[in-house]
Amino acid sequence: MLTPTFAEQHPTLQSPAHFPPENYLNRELGLLAFNRRVLAQAQNARSPLLERLRFLCIVSSNLDEFFEIRVAGIKEQLKLGSSAITTDGMSAKEVFLRVSAEARTLIEAQYALFNHEILPRLDAEGIRFLRRADWTEAQREWIRGFFFREVMPVLTPIGLDPSHPFPRVLNKSLNFAIELEGKDAFGRSSGAAIVQAPRVLPRVIRLPGELCDCEYAFVFLSSVLHEFVGELFAGMNVLGCYQFRVTRNSDLFVDEEEVKNLRTKIQGELPQRHFGDAVRLEVADNCSPAMTEFLMAQFNLTTHDLYRVAGPVNLVRLMQVPDWVQRDDLKFPPFHPGKPKALHKGLSIFASIRAGDILLHHPYQSFAPVIELLDQAATDPKVVAIKMTVYRTGTDSVLMQSLLRAAQNGKEVTVVVELMARFDEEANIGWATKLEEVGAHVVYGVVGYKTHAKMLMIVRREESPAGNGGSILRRYVHLGTGNYHPRTARLYTDFGLLTANEEIGSDVNEVFKQLTGLGYAQSLHHLWQAPFTLQPNILAAIRSETAVAARGQKSRIIAKMNSLLEPETIAALYEASQAGVKIDLIVRGVCALRPGVPGLSENIRVRSIIGRFLEHHRVFYFYADGAERVYLSSADWMDRNFFRRIELAFPILDRKLKRRVIVEGLQTYLADNQEAWEMNGEGHYHARRASRAKPRAAQRELIELLHH
Repeated sequence: MLTPTFAEQHPTLQSPAHFPPENYLNRELGLLAFNRRVLAQAQNARSPLLERLRFLCIVSSNLDEFFEIRVAGIKEQLKLGSSAITTDGMSAKEVFLRVSAEARTLIEAQYALFNHEILPRLDAEGIRFLRRADWTEAQREWIRGFFFREVMPVLTPIGLDPSHPFPRVLNKSLNFAIELEGKDAFGRSSGAAIVQAPRVLPRVIRLPGELCDCEYAFVFLSSVLHEFVGELFAGMNVLGCYQFRVTRNSDLFVDEEEVKNLRTKIQGELPQRHFGDAVRLEVADNCSPAMTEFLMAQFNLTTHDLYRVAGPVNLVRLMQVPDWVQRDDLKFPPFHPGKPKALHKGLSIFASIRAGDILLHHPYQSFAPVIELLDQAATDPKVVAIKMTVYRTGTDSVLMQSLLRAAQNGKEVTVVVELMARFDEEANIGWATKLEEVGAHVVYGVVGYKTHAKMLMIVRREESPAGNGGSILRRYVHLGTGNYHPRTARLYTDFGLLTANEEIGSDVNEVFKQLTGLGYAQSLHHLWQAPFTLQPNILAAIRSETAVAARGQKSRIIAKMNSLLEPETIAALYEASQAGVKIDLIVRGVCALRPGVPGLSENIRVRSIIGRFLEHHRVFYFYADGAERVYLSSADWMDRNFFRRIELAFPILDRKLKRRVIVEGLQTYLADNQEAWEMNGEGHYHARRASRAKPRAAQRELIELLHH
């Protein structure tokens, strides 16, 4: 018999009222606020120095995507003359102007930190980024040789004149605008040229140790080009050389209703991503007013889109420096992820899963059991079929290699590849092609809905437990909150569940049937699924707690996620607060709900944890009259996750594992007074730091609890 859903159990609960716009916060401003919290990690003198540099680079990487996707979307609305109003009541123009001002303030703070604190502290540690004025004669000669040997042969300077129009500039590429005087060999004197730095060139170059009086000495490619750019324009006088970088709209537009072959269409669109409409222009702060105006005109941008920076126009390129520098004392201490005790008994992984559900908490516990499960399945003669969803997995995935091997070994391999996984489209197309070549069934989910659920199912023929000599087909399932990506499993916090539960296996099989075939969605035993039952069940669970609180009985909601934006869910949480439900929300990124507002949300607290690892798991807890229902999910509480994606939330049924999730995924985070930020009703955050209380940091505690 199927377990009734919350909606079925509570049919009389009413829909929440619609609250006015002033009760919601803006998404774009919330994303910038998140990046201010990341920048605070770089500003924190208690963090290891090279990790501070890494956080600084993460801010730049995040802002790149913010402009490529979010700001690009706002500018598209402006171009189309859209009169749409956001949930918080702002027009596209109001949002754009606020975002432009906030982003500029954030970027100025970022470069001030880089120039006035990070670089001097690195220098004091013997890690130096040498300015041209500081080069010794020996260093200058080595750099000159490097320029002529490695750089100049791949450069193509473009003089701007009627026969050489302004070149197409790749998204986020490093470029130089050159002001010139004089005439060339043909008598031309355009006065300007563009030099594009090919992506094959390193943006940071390490000098040989024998030329330096420190352990690590680096120069920027931009410094090299500035010094020797005159070599590209023989006989002419270089008046100015200015770095610039343009960020373009990188959101692929694919009309899925009109597409006959989605993969072919996306393959055709990918090259154009590099040349979408310009949305941001970054220039060095020494760029002349005339050249700045000229560049803005070329990209059809205004001063609202212009960002002058006091340093390299692409700090993301410094992300590799902490890996190059062998200074463990300037990095987070290493740790070795642990493994659950259930996997230490010498049994095969299938036997271990049969013995009971296994919970994995990444990165504190290793992702290796998932790799091992798929690796064993690829060669196990008892395994007859493997089904898996792929959203992000990387270009060198060992998991994909196991799937290829399984198909080559005659297993029925079915892979649901999400071709519209932003910025991973090319890698996913590559894996889809390789899988098809070895006979795997590759499908692309449901048109119009991204397949974001993380699920793996292995079907194995085993001896019947009845002992009658017969056999049965048993399903082994992995469900997770994060991607099947071994590298990010070392950097992101996520939960994974390994189970042989028959009803969960039946549910997962049903979801795969939907994705690969046709037909109505069937009722599921345990899983909540978007776009069908996930949001209704979450709403019903919230309203159930509301009804209990209204009767004066104990009620509680705790939820952890990356983003909280969906208006109806926020409205239901407001109503729950007004009924007396105590609600704690742990939201890493953007939260549109206003907590702690008298008469509206005084029983709701919102906090964000920013630390060594990217908080990524989604955990939903409802007290449920003492039953304590706990769900893990691939979905945030956002419109796109609820209504435009295939998502899953799955319950933790084992009592001990449920307690682990409550403690490790919720209570430890609520006790954090070192890396926690608390949000007020205006959307502003303040750091929650221990005063007299014992210092507690969730991520550090979990490393101690779960590491090997």
